[in-house]
Amino acid sequence: MELIIKEKISADHLLYVSLKYTKTCDVIVNLLLRWKNMIELAMDVLVDKAKKQKKWKPVPNAPRARLIQLKRIYANESLVMQTLQVYEIFRDIESLDKVRENEFRKGVNLRVTTPKGEVVNINLDKLKEYSALLEKFISYIK
Repeated sequence: MELIIKEKISADHLLYVSLKYTKTCDVIVNLLLRWKNMIELAMDVLVDKAKKQKKWKPVPNAPRARLIQLKRIYANESLVMQTLQVYEIFRDIESLDKVRENEFRKGVNLRVTTPKGEVVNINLDKLKEYSALLEKFISYIK
């Protein structure tokens, strides 16, 4: 849990300090990668919880297999499901097609094309939505 909090503090600094002054897409990508690491640590906690409840079936140690099984186990928890869907975007962010718009300006935007072909605009408002979602998710994990 301590590692999750450390990642969250680093991510909050990127969101509220670094991004405020630099307004670059590189900071946005680094923020998303921090959040990805934080969610992966939280997924370990969810796996441990599922093992204690005897809901976890042994799967290969591959991240995608763990993700699929977590989605199956926590299908009734909308907060967990939303976070896992957001995690799928964060996980692939480095390899996805990205278009940088309005860098160094107030309306900085990172347009990401997902493997399914949908376009996600990641701007300051979207980052605040993600931040609120992840805040609730961490509270759920605690």
